[in-house]
Amino acid sequence: MSVPPFDTISKEFPVPDALAPRNPDWQAVVQDSFARQAVMATFEVSMVLMEPGHCILEMPFHQRWTQQGGSLQAGIPAVLADSAGGFACLSLMPAGSDVLAVEFKINFLAPALGQIIRAEAVVVKSGRTLSINQVDVYGVDGDTVRHAARVQQTAIRVDTR
Repeated sequence: MSVPPFDTISKEFPVPDALAPRNPDWQAVVQDSFARQAVMATFEVSMVLMEPGHCILEMPFHQRWTQQGGSLQAGIPAVLADSAGGFACLSLMPAGSDVLAVEFKINFLAPALGQIIRAEAVVVKSGRTLSINQVDVYGVDGDTVRHAARVQQTAIRVDTR
């Protein structure tokens, strides 16, 4: 299965240089959060890229998750986008933090179809309490990439201590 590298799909909203992790162990925190989310295993999600403020998740397309028209039911790409956005935000938060979505807006642009469904999240603003991210969801089928959805999410930092 050939999937184009992430930089051929979307770099419309590059991560600003000012966004830097506030936790030196951010990678371990994100990996642990990913591993503890049962929904990631349920949907066979892979973390393809994790950089400060930038996350790409992918999942295979399965017929069992489709709606009557044959594309993914709307909630499935929303789950992928929510998680990618949350991990992107979590990567920039201080130690002892977790992240929850407080606002989520999704625009569906095309049916989510392809061998792979990809969500690419970029943090737009990382605040002390609230962070804003943008997520693009794509259907990838060989060399064909279809922009399926655009999401804007607000996430809140919660203290885990």
